Amino acid sequence: MKRFPLTVLTAALALMPLLSHAEAFPEKAITFVVPFAAGTATDQIARALGNQIAAETKQAVIIDNKAGASGFIASQNVAKAPADGYTVLITTNTTHAANEHLFKKLPYDPVKDFAPIAALGKGGQIMVVNPSFPAKNVAEFIALAKKDPGKYSFGSGSSSSRMAGELLQQMADIKLLHVPYKSNTLAVTDLLGSQINMMITDTATGLPQVKAGKLRALGISSSARSPLAPDVPTISEAGVKGYEMGYWFAAYAPAKTPPAVVKRLNELLVKAAKSEAAKTAFYEPTGTEVFTTSPEELAKFQANESQKWGRIVKSAGIEAE
Repeated sequence: MKRFPLTVLTAALALMPLLSHAEAFPEKAITFVVPFAAGTATDQIARALGNQIAAETKQAVIIDNKAGASGFIASQNVAKAPADGYTVLITTNTTHAANEHLFKKLPYDPVKDFAPIAALGKGGQIMVVNPSFPAKNVAEFIALAKKDPGKYSFGSGSSSSRMAGELLQQMADIKLLHVPYKSNTLAVTDLLGSQINMMITDTATGLPQVKAGKLRALGISSSARSPLAPDVPTISEAGVKGYEMGYWFAAYAPAKTPPAVVKRLNELLVKAAKSEAAKTAFYEPTGTEVFTTSPEELAKFQANESQKWGRIVKSAGIEAE
């Protein structure tokens, strides 16, 4: 019989429990930790994918909304969770590309503290105002803002929303008052009550209010019009040429989660994202593009996105808090 080195046999024996664990995974409920409030786009995608994974595995998927502090609370919670695959962060570019440039110190490391699992989707945002606001389009909004610098405000409950407003100021050469919120849904509530003047939010949060006649859409932040609102021009074509600002969703596990478990989570999430049920429940109604990756591809994508967001923050003249 062929003899194998003792080190090879030892490594193989050590790996067997991990492979066995991954094959049986999940054996209990998985918790999806969401950095934003219920009703936000991140919450919606987490629930849509969670429902599919629960049906696939016959194990419950619990949605745990830990909103606030620009995603610090949720990210820190997952970073410190057991690295067994049962606690997953369903998040966005806010926590894993933008925050490191917007804050001097983070209570988590977006690279070292996490194991990338998969990208889940990407999309554009919608610029909205209260119907009582005098501007009927982007050009009129810019004209008002230029006439009275600093008079008008914009709200944001995520870094994508905030940066969309900051980029608009930079490219349109206007000055607005930024009002931060714990989530975009809270900002929308104040916009409905005319407590703030404008916001650029994810379509999942803003478009339903537009269709209900409670908000007026001025523009779409992506490079192309949304199929859900084909009559709404892009901000670029509406007067701010070259303007574009989107967002993306992704899943992360705590660092040191076994690679076999990460691989299994990737398979479950990618399959769920590509399912007809998720397409009907989330992707089509929100105008979100299905965008999935391997763990390795997500790591590279995140690194590139972090560099891009860093450039935007710097060019917008935003000082880290």
